[in-house]
Amino acid sequence: MKYRQLGRSALKVSELCLGTMNFGPRTSEQDSFAILNAALDAGINFVDTADQYGGQLGVGTTESLLGRWLAEDRSRRDRIVLATKAYEPMSDDINDRGLSARHIQKACDASLQRLGVDHIDLYQMHHIDRSAPVEEIWQAMDTLIAQGKITYVGSSNFPGWAIARTNEKAIARHRLGLVSEQSLYNLIERRAELEVIPACRAYGVGVITWSPLAGGLLAGPPEGGGRRRSESALQSAAALAPQLARFSELCERLGEPPGAVALAWLLRQPGVTATIIGPASLTQLTSVLHVPEVCLDEETVAAIEEIFPGCGPAPEAYAW
Repeated sequence: MKYRQLGRSALKVSELCLGTMNFGPRTSEQDSFAILNAALDAGINFVDTADQYGGQLGVGTTESLLGRWLAEDRSRRDRIVLATKAYEPMSDDINDRGLSARHIQKACDASLQRLGVDHIDLYQMHHIDRSAPVEEIWQAMDTLIAQGKITYVGSSNFPGWAIARTNEKAIARHRLGLVSEQSLYNLIERRAELEVIPACRAYGVGVITWSPLAGGLLAGPPEGGGRRRSESALQSAAALAPQLARFSELCERLGEPPGAVALAWLLRQPGVTATIIGPASLTQLTSVLHVPEVCLDEETVAAIEEIFPGCGPAPEAYAW
């Protein structure tokens, strides 16, 4: 496994970040534990979750599952960089959501209890809350840092302007500010290159990519059931069929599965610290563990980007 600094912080995280959204609602606890153990053994030290994860089993389910895994062997806690998120509704209570100082403090305490830990390494805002003043957010985050409950602060699904504003407010408070932004980014969805990634690079914010395989579209032909057999997924695959076929042919010449090439391409992009993998099975995990070692030369990258061209830089992409 290879490691990179998380943004401008000195913290080192694995290039592959283990996403846990499937744990509980889609993957059994026993199988989730097996994936976690295998990831740890392979050198993955970055584990990402969120307080809302749990699907039909209810919010908080995935954090509670992770808490039971950590409780099995207390040494595991010191071996991982633990990241979670807050913002999404946790109940019908009108204040049990968003980024008010009250909810941030309450959500953090609840996550700590479910996870069974005394601190969270990376506490992320799951989405922008346009009703919450940045000063209020930083007041809450500063309190949590002072209390030793969190160490670093990150954002997720923030636009470029919000990343800039949030960090400028932190600079004015003489604080470190955001160290990471978790963003939708893959070969098919490249709009993050317009504003988000440039803002992150300007402020030393590490980009953590989610949905790196575009919901499985970049993983090759679907096998069995699941989300990749849903009507919307099949419609997307049909619309992109010519590009996906060319990409599969290129990957076949490289001797690598499409999913591995798509992940390796992301890890070559400026500003990207890590990419989230969200395996639902041990087989899916082991199939991508070699990705940090996959080397794409310039000719291959050019061929990939001819198939999946990006938007280009802003504002040139949409203005003269």
